[in-house]
Amino acid sequence: MKEFHPYQRCMVMAGGGFRFPYYLGMYAAAVDSGNPPDLLLASCGGSIAAAVIQALPDDAQRKAWVSSPAMYDFLRGLQSTPKAAIGRSFVEALKRRLKKGRTELIPDLFGDYFFDIPAQLPLPPRRGDGGVAVAIVGGKILFEPEDVGQLRAGRKLFAETVFGDARSAALLAGMHSPLSTPEWGDNAIAPRLLTDTTMPIGDAVRISISDMYYFRCHSRDGEHYMGGVIDLFPIELAQRMAREVVIEMKAPFSQNAAIPALRAVLGIDGNQRLRHIHGQRADVWIDSSDVEQVLRTSGMQQKLCWRENRIRLVMPADYQRFVAHVEAQWQYGYGRAREAFARAAAKEKPRMRLATKYNRAAP
Repeated sequence: MKEFHPYQRCMVMAGGGFRFPYYLGMYAAAVDSGNPPDLLLASCGGSIAAAVIQALPDDAQRKAWVSSPAMYDFLRGLQSTPKAAIGRSFVEALKRRLKKGRTELIPDLFGDYFFDIPAQLPLPPRRGDGGVAVAIVGGKILFEPEDVGQLRAGRKLFAETVFGDARSAALLAGMHSPLSTPEWGDNAIAPRLLTDTTMPIGDAVRISISDMYYFRCHSRDGEHYMGGVIDLFPIELAQRMAREVVIEMKAPFSQNAAIPALRAVLGIDGNQRLRHIHGQRADVWIDSSDVEQVLRTSGMQQKLCWRENRIRLVMPADYQRFVAHVEAQWQYGYGRAREAFARAAAKEKPRMRLATKYNRAAP
């Protein structure tokens, strides 16, 4: 059996949503500072950036791709479903918030979602086999549509799955999902960590961005998959796969919306997990905790359209403004990462701009 050695440097691209261009800036800063990653470990929106970086050879082509008219038209074309009715969405969110139990019922990831997104994303075709390696985090669904609504009764509903190459799979062999342990309460995640070396990267990205209640789960070859939110900050995986880890310090999840959703579907407290992550070892911490404030008006926004009784995704009104927003996101990622690599080189302690009781690591 071939022996695989750990990667030298893993950059974790955790989340980001449709502000994923800031990860292109982060990667460019890592290269420019003399710290090029040889592995990108990505989840959710970060997986789009990772796929673009792997496929295209330089910053100019990557930025051109994510700011292209085709990408603009794709994002503008995302439509809300009847489930995104304003009254219904608020009532369902309130119900989840009032429930204190964790994953009592098997959730509907097949029909209960706000926005339609195509199975095929506008990703560039990969050119050759060189360049940075990519591993993408998702979750295999361990139930069928006919099981929806039944009592979970302790059943494990998801298996964390990493989509990557043979080297990534070998390095993760025998590992348990970090979120499956009793430390995280009565969660719905199976102990065994799965790997998949055959999934096309376009499908892996589509799987990873499939956040519950936002997009439908993704199906391929008779199997069903959910998003990278199953392990949004996979620091343990990065530590297992590489000698050096580059990861972000993140803002806390919303206590009113995101935390109840995570509790209802996965049975975990996302902010408890985030505090744990911020207390772990990493070689470089990139502070993106203020991304919502700095890029508040940049890119796609959710808007309440009262006349239509719909929550809609709204893009910049014209293409040139969209290009400017992509540039702002790229520059944000580049600046935060250059700052982080400089601090690490000077052996300075990382500082978080937006630290609250929900995301601050325990002393």
